Amino acid sequence: MPETPARTIEEPARRIPVAAEYDVLVVGGGPSGLTAALAAAEDGLRVGLVESRSFVGGNMTIGLPVLGFLGQKGNRIIDGLPQRFIERLRAERDGASEHRPCPLHMGITLVEPEAVKTVALEMLTEAGVDVLFYTFFAGPVMDGDTIRGIITESKSGRAAILARVVIDCTGDADVAFTAGVPCEKGNAHGGMQPPTLMFCLAGVDTDALRMAIASSPREARTYLTDFIPADYFGQNHQFIVVGLRELMARAKAERGLRIPNERTIIITGLKKGEVWINMTRVKGTDGTDARSLTAGEIEARAQIDDIVTYLVNYVPGFEGAYFTKTAPFLGIRETRRIVGQYVMTQDDVLACRHFDDAIAVASYPIDIHRPADDGCTLIWCGDCYDIPYRSLVPLKVQNLLVAGRSISTTHEAMGAIRVMATCMAMGEAAGRAARISVRGNRSPAEIDVRDLRRQQVARGVYLRSPDGGRATPADLDPVG
Repeated sequence: MPETPARTIEEPARRIPVAAEYDVLVVGGGPSGLTAALAAAEDGLRVGLVESRSFVGGNMTIGLPVLGFLGQKGNRIIDGLPQRFIERLRAERDGASEHRPCPLHMGITLVEPEAVKTVALEMLTEAGVDVLFYTFFAGPVMDGDTIRGIITESKSGRAAILARVVIDCTGDADVAFTAGVPCEKGNAHGGMQPPTLMFCLAGVDTDALRMAIASSPREARTYLTDFIPADYFGQNHQFIVVGLRELMARAKAERGLRIPNERTIIITGLKKGEVWINMTRVKGTDGTDARSLTAGEIEARAQIDDIVTYLVNYVPGFEGAYFTKTAPFLGIRETRRIVGQYVMTQDDVLACRHFDDAIAVASYPIDIHRPADDGCTLIWCGDCYDIPYRSLVPLKVQNLLVAGRSISTTHEAMGAIRVMATCMAMGEAAGRAARISVRGNRSPAEIDVRDLRRQQVARGVYLRSPDGGRATPADLDPVG
């Protein structure tokens, strides 16, 4: 990869027009960003959302199922705005499945990417959120250690957008990092989970696939999948396959295929015969570096042909399959994480930790696609764990909140909280916290978290009571 040139030029100083001013500005329109904007706009605040692409929805638009709605005991632990979004997808566009129990991922919720884009934008515009597409974040507007807004670049040129509170939902902590918030990347050696370019095949006989797995002899490991019992496939017409290691190993040996993954990952779509494939893997890609992202996109696309050859020639049900499309961008699993008022750890996840300032509940296991090899680490906690508000509040910069996978965690804890339903729940909490901040004329770090928790529960958010059940307003401390 070419090194960054050492030469520099001097950029002339210029006056930048202020394009808009808001009470709350959300930067990034992925799962956390869209719920943050919806929550912030609940009682009439001026809310803006800036997105570099031409649509909202982020990773919900690349063929992935939404993970995280169900806990390890089978109960629904994500509610509120994320649940209302899924319900509207189903009711109006037939664009989502129910939350399906899954032995590996606790629960999966299939969504139709194009329906996500449409419904998310409808909900935002109905809520009065001012959405601005095709607009890139270029830098913060700072007043000492307080963020006052952002600088943007677009076809319209360079402009400033000001706000009383900014919520960084970029997924990469772009706003926080450039504003001066301490950030970390990767594991102890700087290694980050590799990204994936999702792609879609049609013409797949998914019933033939699932029944080949369900009916295989117990002693025959060829069709059995990692951690998921064979009878799961006999009971579910829409499903996820993770495994088929022996089939893949045989395909590589017999055909010399180049597939940098040790597992087959197949996700059925909502349309008959459609599947999404989560198997490209580009180690060493840095999602915060344009050159690295470009190299990753090129490499991922080069991997697709061999993966399709493997699937069509070795996996039951794929005999008539054909390629239809790739996702619009690489699915990035890990980049920067902020250092906030509290850093969530692996111990917090595995101990099912309860926090007095909890604003969301999660249950997804620690799931790390290892940076240095082709494998994956999965560790379950057995129940649920809390996400504390303090992990959304960065150090050093005022009037800023962060939601999504770049909140304040360790590498291991990020592997658990990075999935989309959890990110949506964090976004809802951040949006509501920003609204409380604006209404109370105090910074997000100074709000009464008891008030936030009460409002969360009143809006249908699932929080845990002291005895481990679902919290009610009576379980929460009265507002001082």
